[in-house]
Amino acid sequence: MSTTTVQEAVRPAAAPPAPAPEEAEEEASAPLRLRWLLLAVVTGASFLDSLDVNIVTVVLPAVQRDLGTGFATAQWTLAGYALAFSLLLITGGRLGDIHGRKRVFLAGVAGFTLASAVCGFAPNAELLVAARLVQGLTAALMVPQVMSVIVTLFRPKEWPVAFAVLGAALTLGSVGGPLLGGLLTGLDLFGLGWRVIFLVNVPLGALITVLAARLLPETRQEGGPSRLDLPGVALLTAAAFALMYPLVQGREQGWPAWMLLCALAAPVLLTLFALQQRRRHARDAGALVPPPLFARRSFAVGLAVTLLAFTGIGSLALILTYHLQYGLGWSVLRTALATAAWPVGIAVTFQIAWRHGMRRGRLFVGAGAAVMAAGSLLLMAAVRTSGAGLSWWQVAGAELVVGFGMGLCSPVLASTVLSEVPPQDSGAGSGVVNAVTQFGSAAGVAVVGAIFLSATGDLGAGAEAAADPARIDRFCSATGATLWYNAAAFALTALLSRLLPGPAPAPTEGTSS
Repeated sequence: MSTTTVQEAVRPAAAPPAPAPEEAEEEASAPLRLRWLLLAVVTGASFLDSLDVNIVTVVLPAVQRDLGTGFATAQWTLAGYALAFSLLLITGGRLGDIHGRKRVFLAGVAGFTLASAVCGFAPNAELLVAARLVQGLTAALMVPQVMSVIVTLFRPKEWPVAFAVLGAALTLGSVGGPLLGGLLTGLDLFGLGWRVIFLVNVPLGALITVLAARLLPETRQEGGPSRLDLPGVALLTAAAFALMYPLVQGREQGWPAWMLLCALAAPVLLTLFALQQRRRHARDAGALVPPPLFARRSFAVGLAVTLLAFTGIGSLALILTYHLQYGLGWSVLRTALATAAWPVGIAVTFQIAWRHGMRRGRLFVGAGAAVMAAGSLLLMAAVRTSGAGLSWWQVAGAELVVGFGMGLCSPVLASTVLSEVPPQDSGAGSGVVNAVTQFGSAAGVAVVGAIFLSATGDLGAGAEAAADPARIDRFCSATGATLWYNAAAFALTALLSRLLPGPAPAPTEGTSS
């Protein structure tokens, strides 16, 4: 399940400051038909990103078996994309501001398309993981430009419709991803199996590249930071990998001493990053993560709530997929049909949160997180009590409840976290929130994956799962124990939501909107 689908539709990554209405009217000078064609082009890129996140999870067991590799490869295939995306997300937005959004967008789409082809033809796990990291990096170049293009090309009165189209594309990628992944892998087109899920990106990516090169005008932002904070990116990247690598690889490699030292180095590197950010901000206000954002308690608490929530969201689908396919011997398509209930649940409650939750963000975040915790507990109970008899409707029902909760929580979470951030800092704050969302997803896959693997031991091939009662019992016990993390993460999110900013005051009569 994508961790960006709903949030990007509401508040895009590293959003640029909106131009004044009269400036936007002047900039939106392209013919109407051309502007809507360009909207289709840039939303197509966002659709690629959403589809690629959601299409992968359901086929990871097939990837692992085909390449003859371990569970860590599956974790890196999923978490590596989100990790790379989070680390370059803010910088990707600034690259577009400095060097031109068209140029950076084209580089991102072309790189993403090429990396997809490499994923599709990867002969081994190492190349697949490397290509997935490149996919995440190049997605971080193309996705931030989408909002900039919409704000620049369209008049303010047209923005709601344009953003609705973007939201629809992201939702389509979220809902269609698991189903398409299961269908394509099950059909085994041209004998390619799971590889087709990456290769479908190539023609669409090529078409977007050609159309954007011919039609998209070049734009830049004047007056922003003129230099990138590369030392900040390097320190943050080192800290993230120092934390992630031991969590993912530790058990498979026997927890050598150097790996434990690597994990202990992560907080040291984060401290150095914080010090470097203060110095950089004092020098030229060009810090990757502006320190003044954290002067507001609501923003710092909001980031912690966001991180915690998405560690649960990002990992739940992975654990369930492995339980169903490796533990119970379900097919890829059957798994996809059951887990598709999650994005369906989001679609059902999304409009409720969108219409009524923006001024009641704290209430909706808390209620949504509580519903997600309830859905996780329902899933845990079904796994533990049903064993090999776990039915499609039990999985889909619990996933639907989790989706209901995410649809209530996710659309308003970023806006609630940013509600007390001054308008001039909202672009930087938005980029930080979205980066933390992606990192939370990656960290959740690493942490929960480590718990799951420790509980299950050797996953085995999974082909004879239905004929091995002892194996099924082991998986049911391990999955039930692991789901306690997800339920606890959501429950704690609900409790901490009380520290978020309270309801926004209702607009008074005569106040301009």
